[in-house]
Amino acid sequence: MEQDAWQTVERLLAWLDGASSVAPETGRLLRMMKLSEEVGEVTEAVIGALGHNPRKGRTHTWEDVQAELCDVIITAMVALRTLTPDAPAVFDAQLRRVARRSGAADPLPLDAEGSRTAGNADGAAPGGAPPGDDRQL
Repeated sequence: MEQDAWQTVERLLAWLDGASSVAPETGRLLRMMKLSEEVGEVTEAVIGALGHNPRKGRTHTWEDVQAELCDVIITAMVALRTLTPDAPAVFDAQLRRVARRSGAADPLPLDAEGSRTAGNADGAAPGGAPPGDDRQL
């Protein structure tokens, strides 16, 4: 994930913390709950893009759905950063775990300690590609 995205998340977190009138623990819980609200807005946009509500018809575009999905991602990033100052590393490690589990190529896998490795114990190139194969996602 782009480092400047996480820097923006830091600024959003500072803004939210500065504007909050609730106890820090309550604020953390509310940020987790905010994800459900944002996912609901994605659902509303999809229904509107499909025109599924006969009373309303088409009320949204697929661009609206994209924007709502981005709001979910931003909200999740802020929630994750609320829980840990190491949010970028936590996210990166989880993304790599999911990629490995799915069989997606991982050009720079993590070792057991979470450090980046240059190759695998069996001599394969990063991501499990055969030696000499430098393809990446």
